[in-house]
Order: sequence, then structure tokens, then C-alpha cells
Amino acid sequence: MNLQLISQPIEFFPAAPVSRETKGVLGGALLGNQTDVTLPEWPVQRIFAPLLGSTAAVVQETWLACLPPVSGNDEGIAWCRVGNLLYGVIEMDETVFADSAVCSPLQAASEEAYRRIFRLIEAQQLPHLWRVWNYLADITGESHGLERYRQFNIGRQDAFLDFSRGATGNVPAACAIGLLEGPLSIAFMAGDQPAVPVENPRQVSAYYYPTTYGPRSPTFSRAVLVYLPGQEILFISGTASIVGHQTVHPDDVVGQCKEALANVAAVVAEANRLNRSSPYVLGEMSCRVYIRHAKDFPLVKETLIPLIGPATEIVYVQADICRHDLLLEIEATASHMLGNC
Repeated sequence: MNLQLISQPIEFFPAAPVSRETKGVLGGALLGNQTDVTLPEWPVQRIFAPLLGSTAAVVQETWLACLPPVSGNDEGIAWCRVGNLLYGVIEMDETVFADSAVCSPLQAASEEAYRRIFRLIEAQQLPHLWRVWNYLADITGESHGLERYRQFNIGRQDAFLDFSRGATGNVPAACAIGLLEGPLSIAFMAGDQPAVPVENPRQVSAYYYPTTYGPRSPTFSRAVLVYLPGQEILFISGTASIVGHQTVHPDDVVGQCKEALANVAAVVAEANRLNRSSPYVLGEMSCRVYIRHAKDFPLVKETLIPLIGPATEIVYVQADICRHDLLLEIEATASHMLGNC
């Protein structure tokens, strides 16, 4: 199929987006200041977060396939399908769930969003959730007696369990990132074959975290390998400075950067034990690096580039991480061909 991720810095809008007439566009994301954005016609996740170290107002990331897509909108999910692969985006307004008597609005919105996702991918007969990108406002803030990230984890896991999906083991790669404001935004990829989960031997699997981190553990794998016809894709989840289950190098952004990348490298090594293609290397990855404090960007870049290589495609974003003591998070994607498209 030859699915490809392209990243296009855009200095101003409106801009001429990639045309569906010339490319099979599955979907994508817009990151940055989107005040005057003209949205493309395909499913797009809007990530309202400042770009760091870029003169562009917006970075447009687009997934391209070598086949024409089929698109639709179900229960508020804008989606496109190409062969055995589906990409979708849903935004949920928490205030719609403000009258819930049993849980917080965010927990209810999270559960409902995932319920809709599961209904869609089962109806499309593409039931395996591969990769999920979650963004929510004020991720480490507290309301209704509980940190918001923990509320989100309860809602997400409830939906997994309600649809008879396990909350451990074969769960998707994912990130959960905090923005200043905006709706709960979830983008996802799903397919007809199960992903191959990849865990990090340096870390406790997130779904086995102790209750210190909340009443429900996060429902994601450290990474997954997924397969399209003739192609293998490695999705690495949001990865931070955590060893075992504990944050290390508090208040030290350089130390956290090195530790987060060491964890990415450990996941890559583990993926290379399980993959069907040639070995993955750090320098071929497409990365997003989320940095809590904009002032730390020069140090993060100065630390990261010698370790990962100057040719690596990296988008730097100012955003909140899911723990108060985490200063940055790295996520990555790479793909290898297994044959011709």
C-alpha cells in the first residue's frame, strides 16, 4: 500500500493543500497557531499548541497512500479508509456531559469518544486499534476530586472493557498530551490485523502501573508494529523520562531528554527483535517532541540532535505532559517496505 507520512511547514494560510485528485490522502494533523487556517477536506486533527524553533505558523502532517480513499462521518467521527486501514478524528465537548451524575464530564466524554470509535471500526470490519493520539485541556489539573489525566484514563479503560477489549497486552500505541484549552481531541488508526505490541524492558508496562498513578492504569503499549500489504510501520508511543514506573531526573531537562531518548532506543531495540523487515534506527524516525516550558527548547534541541542525528525529522511543540514532574515527551514513527506497493 505504501503509506507515507509527510510534514509540510506552512508560513501562512490559506494554503493549497495536497489534492486528493493526485494523492490518496488518508488524513493528518495541523499543529500550531491555526487562527486563519483553511482546513483540508480530509480528516484532520487540530492541535492548538505553539511550535518551537520554527518560522512556520503551522505544520501540516499528512498520511498519503497509493490507493484512493473512501470517506465518511459517523457519530461525529470524520474518517477515511484505504484498503485495510482507517484513520479517524473525533472532537468531544466536555460541557455536553456536564450533567452526568456518575462521573466527571471529561471521564464521560472520554468513554463516549472511545465507544464511538469502537462502534465505527467494528462496523468497518477493521476492529484492531493500532495508534491513538489524545489531546485534552489542562491535563494535570484537578476537578471532581481527581486529576484530569486520571479521569481520562478511567473513561478510556471503561470503553475498552465495555467492548470486551483487554486493557493490557494487545492495546494500541498512544500518547496523551495536555493543551491550554479546547475539546478532547482523538485521532486514531485501525486495521484488519492485530498490531504486534512492543514493550520497553527498562519500564513497567503502563497498563501495570501501581494505583499511585490513579485508580485505573493507562491503556496503551509502549509501541506497536503494524502491517499493510508490503509495508511494516513502527509506532512509538509518547515516551518520557521514566524508569520502572518512576520519573527520573526531576527538574533536569537535559537529563530527562537523554533518558527519554534512551527509552525510545530501548523500544527500537525491542521492535528489532520482533520485526519482519530490516532493523530500525533512531535517525530514520519522524518525531514529535513535546516540551513543557518553551525556554527549555534550545537545551532540548542541543541535547537531542547529536544523539538522534541531524537528518531526523522533528517537530517541536510546547505542550503539557501527563505528570507534573515530566518536562518533555518524545513520540516517533518509522516504516519499512516489505515489497512493492
